[in-house]
Amino acid sequence: MFKQKRVAIWTAILIIIAFSAILIGRLNVSSIAGEPYEKIKIFAEVLTLIKKNYVDEIKDDKDLVYGAIKGMINSLDPHSSFMPPEAFKEMQVDTKGEFGGLGIQIGVKDNLLTVIAPIEDTPAYKAGIKAGDKIIKINGESTRNMSINDAVTKLRGHKGTSVTITIMREEFEEPRDFTMVRDIIKIHSVKSKVIDEKIGYIKLTQFQEKTDEELEKALESLNKEKINSLILDLRNNPGGLLNTAIEVTNHFLPTGKLVVYIKGRNEERIDYNTTDGKQKYEYPMIVLVNEGSASASEIVAGALQDWQKAVIL
Repeated sequence: MFKQKRVAIWTAILIIIAFSAILIGRLNVSSIAGEPYEKIKIFAEVLTLIKKNYVDEIKDDKDLVYGAIKGMINSLDPHSSFMPPEAFKEMQVDTKGEFGGLGIQIGVKDNLLTVIAPIEDTPAYKAGIKAGDKIIKINGESTRNMSINDAVTKLRGHKGTSVTITIMREEFEEPRDFTMVRDIIKIHSVKSKVIDEKIGYIKLTQFQEKTDEELEKALESLNKEKINSLILDLRNNPGGLLNTAIEVTNHFLPTGKLVVYIKGRNEERIDYNTTDGKQKYEYPMIVLVNEGSASASEIVAGALQDWQKAVIL
């Protein structure tokens, strides 16, 4: 009982730290927004107190620092998260298109861990996991307050090992367990074919490092089939690399067209425009989207619609 009280006290202290606006990196000790930045001392003082007095011995300061940063970042919005080195490596694996896991793209929606989209031909897709499913538990552990990075770590694993996720869906009366066996997920981000001998069809499953290269080959192949129109399918595409999204639009929009821009609090704006060097395809286009289309998919679809290149369906 005493230990539980001590844990509660130190948890409260860490929450206070998260709201102290601790910044790691370029610290301006003199002032930020006109206020002295002496409160950074609070973090150092509490860190010292925890190391000296916490009921359990703290063996690694990194765990405390990372925990404080995670709490601070998670309090901002559902889309911001702290990425330690291990998580950064996982992201690099994602964008290369091969990893061991279930084939689920996840995010946070309404503060709940949510399936953005299952990747086709993966254990999750075959098990019937759907976009919008709420992941309540992973191997019996509640996902409440679990970060996306922590969830990804638990879902990933070696080929042949199993994992059970508990899903809540709108039509379910109560959560259901789905047990799946992990496999090597190889994501070919571009699939193409010809429909009715004249309509080209391209499906982008994700925006990876090699997506533009694969798309270029698919377009060249369809062009040889003398297609006269094109369907770009972005359904259940959760996004990926921003630069790749820009490269994709290069094939369909004239040079110098604005695709997207980024603007921060300091009003500095970064524009991403189409460039030359890519063959431009003038086919009439339809872009397919659904609730699983997110991030880079929305950017591409929006740019093609804004410049009146494609109809969104």
